[in-house]
Amino acid sequence: MAYRVAINGYGRIGQSVLRAIYECGYREQLQVVAINELSDIETVTYLTRYDTTHGRFPLPVSHNGTELLINGDRIRVLNEASPSAMPWQTLDIDLVLECSGSFSDRPTAQQHLDSGARKLLFSQPAGSDVDATVIYGFNQQLLAAEQTIVAAGSCSTNCIVPILDLLHRELGIISGLTTTIHSAMNDQPVIDSYHQTDLRLTRSAMQSIIPVNTGLHRGIDRLLPELAGRFESLHVRVPTINVSLLDISLNVSEETSAVHVNQIIRRAAEGPLKGLLGYTEEAHASVDFNRDSRSGVVDGTQTRVSGGKMIKLMCWFDNEWGFANRMLDVAQAWLNCRSD
Repeated sequence: MAYRVAINGYGRIGQSVLRAIYECGYREQLQVVAINELSDIETVTYLTRYDTTHGRFPLPVSHNGTELLINGDRIRVLNEASPSAMPWQTLDIDLVLECSGSFSDRPTAQQHLDSGARKLLFSQPAGSDVDATVIYGFNQQLLAAEQTIVAAGSCSTNCIVPILDLLHRELGIISGLTTTIHSAMNDQPVIDSYHQTDLRLTRSAMQSIIPVNTGLHRGIDRLLPELAGRFESLHVRVPTINVSLLDISLNVSEETSAVHVNQIIRRAAEGPLKGLLGYTEEAHASVDFNRDSRSGVVDGTQTRVSGGKMIKLMCWFDNEWGFANRMLDVAQAWLNCRSD
């Protein structure tokens, strides 16, 4: 029997999560019974059927005025602005996938639970007061049946944290610097516009490379406390619509070489992290990783080591599809936890 799931917020991640449920084998355990989105149902239906980044939905999609209809499934479409107004108890919701990006605090998440949902999973980094922040493939063992509010991190933490954990255990990381080269997002205008407190984000997403603020180093501190205070992070947005790149510089304690570093990554990608971490030595461009469900793919052709202890890595990741799949991995593993 499938768990009953609601998606709150039907933007890029919410849409990717729904598609991944149907396209990647999650539908047997996760049944979406409701979507809450302030837009009208005609637009919700249209944006489900057609997607510039991921192509046409592979199954029939229509609506009957109040429900999205997908391959025989009936998904109630709501237009509620407040979590306290959600009919989760009536709909018997096991899990809310919080994909709105509009909040990340426990008190607001609690309103979904007070409305009748049993659990809530954030699609973004949340406050330290959530029950756990889980990166699938790294610390999913922290999940427990009694938890009610969990975060799935971010696309970039899902990409980098398993790599840092692996290399720290093998080589001993002293310090690091990351630069996320990220595709444009929907908080950026197509042409210069107002409505942003960060003046750089008032500029056209399609015309410029734009530095923006990032909390990735704080996420590394929280998830890998043994590396706390050792990382700084930068983030730039570039004029593409999907697939991003993490440029990772590491100072390590053990002497190494590019060949050795690549061997470490390849062994993990073919072994314990297979399906989550990838490794390639082909001549790739970013578009080659569109709809790649792995958390990240290290490009071995770009690995460099300077002075034996300074490592440079480049890791591709589909910031929509890869993260949506990891969020669903966390959801499925969490819902399948059994009470002691």
